[in-house]
Amino acid sequence: MTIYLRAAILSALALAGCGRKQAQAPAAPTDASYQETLMTKLLDAKPGDVIDIPEGRFSFDRSLSLAVDGVTIRGAGMDKTILSFKDQIAGAEGLLVTASDFTIEDLAIEDAKGDGLKVNEGENIIIRRVRTEWTGEPKTENGAYGIYPVQTKNVLLESNVAIGASDAGIYVGQSQNVIVRYNRAEKNVAGIEIENTFDADVYENVATDNTGGILVFNMPNLSQPGARTRVFNNQAVANNRGNFGHPGTPVATIPAGSGVVINSNDQVEIFDNDIKDNKTANVIIASVFSSGLSQDGMSDDFDGYPEGIYVYGNRMGGGGKNPDGLDLQALKIAKFGPMGAIPDVLWDGYVDPAKQADGATPAALRVCVDNEGAEVINVDAPNGFKNPDMATETVRCALEKLPAIKLANGLGE
Repeated sequence: MTIYLRAAILSALALAGCGRKQAQAPAAPTDASYQETLMTKLLDAKPGDVIDIPEGRFSFDRSLSLAVDGVTIRGAGMDKTILSFKDQIAGAEGLLVTASDFTIEDLAIEDAKGDGLKVNEGENIIIRRVRTEWTGEPKTENGAYGIYPVQTKNVLLESNVAIGASDAGIYVGQSQNVIVRYNRAEKNVAGIEIENTFDADVYENVATDNTGGILVFNMPNLSQPGARTRVFNNQAVANNRGNFGHPGTPVATIPAGSGVVINSNDQVEIFDNDIKDNKTANVIIASVFSSGLSQDGMSDDFDGYPEGIYVYGNRMGGGGKNPDGLDLQALKIAKFGPMGAIPDVLWDGYVDPAKQADGATPAALRVCVDNEGAEVINVDAPNGFKNPDMATETVRCALEKLPAIKLANGLGE
């Protein structure tokens, strides 16, 4: 018996008990009743179960959680099945999953107190056609992450929408073997972020109206570093929203108007993207040493230098005209005049002095930009930004291309 039918029978019996001759039409099930129903289904789930959530808007005042492998959660569509946490009083996420072989699709998670959807330490994860959103104007009080798989393996994120996160709309952290494709991220601080993750393909996504569009980061003092990310066939356009991240967090240092940002990561390919109209710079390549991030407690073995970076074949333009921050504004005016623009690619100029051979960076560790029509500026951060200079020809080189990511167990096929 469905909850709808049960509610109707109970309503009719209650009215009959009051001695009324005619029963009024029963009300739809209350949000509270469905909260209990769904929490029970998640608690009682067994491997192989499919939990179908009907069309409707359902309100929750506490987090949902799933800790059983092999479960699918399925709604009727990201604009039809809406889980609202606007009145949440308990829990740190909308939905927390600590399980493997997990699929979630076709629903929305709105206004969570903390992260929208967090998947922790699972393998074989599919997140498909899920919308996470903080409704209203984006603000610092919004939850940090929309879609947040962390310490996961073999992960597919496709056709999702992430809006309004105060850190990253779509974030993959400390993970391995990942595909992020066909997603849309807007009105977040970071649209899509790959952090401390090995082997990720990020393609055919749209990142617009964020502070920064697509980020590939390595941060110190985490469980693993990261490397080997390909960013291709994306649109990172007009990411000019003011930064509303929490002060002291890494994303709070991202300049508004950043298209694609690489920070301290290695073996990153950026190719065949539309990266346009980002007011600070279309591409930023930086080290942790110039990013404004705290270096307190950084381990000695953390490699903060971006190495093996290859930018080629992108369509860029319209950026750099109104950079965020007084230093970058001064740089623009000094080098390119009031009506000029910072070049498409901004590189901080950091290289690891311990790895130099005869005064040069080994070929495999170089920053290479071979992108027709795109100029590169080295802002000379290691020397206190004293002598920023055009480096277009200096960094014109090529690197061996990375292989495509293949997910195990048929994910993504």
